Amino acid sequence: MEALFALLFGLLIGSFLNVCIYRWPRDLSVVRPRSYCPACEAPISARDNVPLVSYLLLGGRCRNCRARISPRYPVVELATGALFFYFVATLGANAMAVKMCCLGAILVALIFSDLESRILPDEFTIGGLLLGLVFAMFVRVPDITGSAILWLAGMELSERWTSLAESVVGAVLPALFLWGGGWLYQKIRHREGLGLGDVKLIAMVGAFLGMRGALITLIVGSVSGSVLGFTYIKLTRQDPNTYELPFGTFLGAAALLTVIMSKTWLSP
Repeated sequence: MEALFALLFGLLIGSFLNVCIYRWPRDLSVVRPRSYCPACEAPISARDNVPLVSYLLLGGRCRNCRARISPRYPVVELATGALFFYFVATLGANAMAVKMCCLGAILVALIFSDLESRILPDEFTIGGLLLGLVFAMFVRVPDITGSAILWLAGMELSERWTSLAESVVGAVLPALFLWGGGWLYQKIRHREGLGLGDVKLIAMVGAFLGMRGALITLIVGSVSGSVLGFTYIKLTRQDPNTYELPFGTFLGAAALLTVIMSKTWLSP
């Protein structure tokens, strides 16, 4: 029952994420005006704004102008609802499940935002980073890097502050590593190869998962992005010198895969 409730709540959160994915990269408010059709700008009524159901009943088209509704809307809603269901079913209704649901929702939004607009909004990355640090005070970050640094410094802190240290280290070190790689690429190739949004994203992941989770995310995202991106460029005959790879999409997907496939972050 709790997992089913989480599913329904996740669908609602996914509906709101769709608003954020469309509006934040365009510097628009997510509060006003109310939801509207991007094609004809007609306000969307409550009956046409029910997650998943409305899309199916409308046949994927706007009731007013019959313009096609992007399949991104039901996909985001379904993905968010499924993640909420999975985390609550796996962990139970507890603080860790809430933490993972928040991380999952942010990652889903970042994946599709980068894929659609090549923008990773600060509201998700920096906001998520701060949220991850707050969660670390109440839900232990499963890592030992921060603890080792504290031990070498001769410091002994309570479990809450040690967890916060793991979160801070997990956010800072992988982000610096990724930023350094981007800086080196720019110096060698004389063109930007990495956006700061990607650096903020990996910092956010590290705040939630710690150093180890961020590094696994970085490795999996980099490898998959290189292989799949190169394949896509070749198949579509894009110019590799000008094509902008949605690296944030690969990092977000890698972070979700890291959480779901590892028992480290999903221990009841």
